[in-house]
Amino acid sequence: MYYLAISIVLLVCLNLAVSIYLFNRNDLDVFQKIVQVTVVWLISFFGAIGLWLFNRSHFSDNDKLGGSRLGGGSQGGIGASISAD
Repeated sequence: MYYLAISIVLLVCLNLAVSIYLFNRNDLDVFQKIVQVTVVWLISFFGAIGLWLFNRSHFSDNDKLGGSRLGGGSQGGIGASISAD
């Protein structure tokens, strides 16, 4: 019985920590934050660990790119050219 209570308390603490982490992310839209926190609480343990690992890796990859947001903008040096004949 004590193991069950301890497991539930640990799960709630983990979900709460990941929820706070997700809500403090500046690069996520409000909709993305709400959906990801909902997944954390609905799928509990695996959702919390999975989304934390996904967002942590996304954040570190984004840092390596100079902290810029992904997507958009022109890509000048990709080797493609447009010519009008």
